[in-house]
Amino acid sequence: MSGRVPAPVRAAAEWLRRVEAEYRSSAITQELGLWLTRIAASPDLIRDALRIADDELVHAEMAQEVYAAAGGTSAPRLAREELALPRTSEALEFDVTRACVRVFCLGETVAVPLFRHLREGCTARPARAALDRVLRDEVRHRDFGWDLLHWLLDTELATEIRSLVARELPAMFATFERAYGARSGAAASAFADEDRAWGLAPASEYDAILRQTVLRVWVPRFAEVGIDARAAWDERGAPPPAGR
Repeated sequence: MSGRVPAPVRAAAEWLRRVEAEYRSSAITQELGLWLTRIAASPDLIRDALRIADDELVHAEMAQEVYAAAGGTSAPRLAREELALPRTSEALEFDVTRACVRVFCLGETVAVPLFRHLREGCTARPARAALDRVLRDEVRHRDFGWDLLHWLLDTELATEIRSLVARELPAMFATFERAYGARSGAAASAFADEDRAWGLAPASEYDAILRQTVLRVWVPRFAEVGIDARAAWDERGAPPPAGR
């Protein structure tokens, strides 16, 4: 593996975006850990959340190193309104469920095949080191989400929580589809080896990984807890029923 791969113009911008995303993930997971403490969740889950928050800071540090190696000099700019989990007037357990499903059962789960794909073509040494660490951690982060969902579905609010997930999953799916399908970047044909060497991939490949994850992972994993994710995926583009 060569460590001296010229950085394409887009590499610095993409790795700065990843720095910002890792800070955001750390902040959100810290808040989720506090919420888990407030609902007296399993101490193992709380410790996992704290460890994940620290993982995300390590990822931010490593992404910053890649950004600098790619020629970047700007500081990350964080949208502070995005660094907190939204709170509703409902029971805290319901907001914990929303964060668990959106951030971990969906976000961290699709991140595993995505980062594995980005790592395959990555040969620039700092980018490869960052992706090695991120991929190793993402597997544990994914598992945390499903463990937490199972814990929530063992509480006295299980019936309401299962209904909430089934009701809100189509909108969450739609959000992921928009994010993955609308990512900035050139078409696959315009991507050069240098782009892949720095851990980048075109939007079409993000989209393909998302759709593979739906059938291979999300549908069976949600089925294990009695939730029809295939129906939710099919409903993602439909307007919500009146009154929802």
